Amino acid sequence: MAEAHVSGELPLSQEDAWKLLSDLSRFEQWLTIHDTWKSEIPELAEGAKVTEQLTVMGMTNVIEWTIESYAPPSSLKISGTGLAGAQIAFTLSVAQAGPASSTVSIDAGFTGQMMVGAIGQAVEKNATLELDNSFAKLRELAG
Repeated sequence: MAEAHVSGELPLSQEDAWKLLSDLSRFEQWLTIHDTWKSEIPELAEGAKVTEQLTVMGMTNVIEWTIESYAPPSSLKISGTGLAGAQIAFTLSVAQAGPASSTVSIDAGFTGQMMVGAIGQAVEKNATLELDNSFAKLRELAG
C-alpha cells in the first residue's frame, strides 16, 4: 500500500474551508493531478458517482469515483479504481483551528498488486509531492 498525507492551516473558518475543499467544480484550481471531469458533477451524497480524468506520474487515467462518506463540514471520502486495478481513496477533512482558521487534511491511499516495492514507493513519493503542491494552491485560494 502507498499512502500520502498533507495537513495544514488555512486562514478560513471551517465552513469557508469546507466550501473550498469540497467544491468539486473548483478542483481544477488547486488539485494538481486533476485534468477534467468526464461526467456531470453530482450533488455530494454518499453513494454518488463522478468520473474524473487525472494525470499521475505522467500517466493519464480515468477514474469513476464513489462518495463513500460525506459529513459536512468535516469530511468527504471518495474511492475508485485506477490503472492496473489499483484501488484509490481520498479523504478530505476540515476542523476548526481558531476563530478564523481551519486545519485541512488530505489523505490518499493506493492499494493493489502494483502498489508494493519500487512502484509503490514511487507512487507514494509522487503523491506526496502532488498533495504538497495542491495544498500550496489551496493556501493561495484561501488568501
